[in-house]
Amino acid sequence: MTQIDGELDSLVRKRIRALRVAQGWSLEELATRAHLSQSTLSRIENGQRRLALDSLVAIARALDTSLDQLVETATDDVVTSPMIDGVHGLMRWPIKADPGMTVVRQRMTEPPPDNPSRMRAHPGREWLVVLSGTAVLLLGNRRFRIETNQAAEFPTMLPHAIGAEGGPCEILGIFDRDARRGHQRTDQDTSRPCP
Repeated sequence: MTQIDGELDSLVRKRIRALRVAQGWSLEELATRAHLSQSTLSRIENGQRRLALDSLVAIARALDTSLDQLVETATDDVVTSPMIDGVHGLMRWPIKADPGMTVVRQRMTEPPPDNPSRMRAHPGREWLVVLSGTAVLLLGNRRFRIETNQAAEFPTMLPHAIGAEGGPCEILGIFDRDARRGHQRTDQDTSRPCP
């Protein structure tokens, strides 16, 4: 199979050992899970055996990661600047490792809508944390009060809306691909932003 060279070789070996130790597994336990002998795994970690693609696939699977993540190298574009939507008071950051995911920071001053017909539902999942102030999340027939440093996670197929309570609040939200698309469609259909 294909052999990996140089710095990447060393990085992958260190990563395998670090992931194994983080799981609290012995060499024997990871070797069993990867269907390798303990001595083979030890030699892979210590650089005494070449890194073969078939072994790396088995080790990645056993560590519950992907081969891509196991051999991923650092990139120069670690820092990302936000895209600013001044009209809606939003800052958005795409997540490079998963282009379907988006992080959004929004300052809210209005309470959530009183009329349930103004709540939105769409495929996806959202996670948010309140950075300052107090937010109110309407989710189906339920009302959640989310204080500073508290977080909420929910499927967006439930009708939902979010707003501020008792003054401005600032939230940071993470949207999966489907939730982001649902919010983009809603933003185009109305002048009110979705977080």
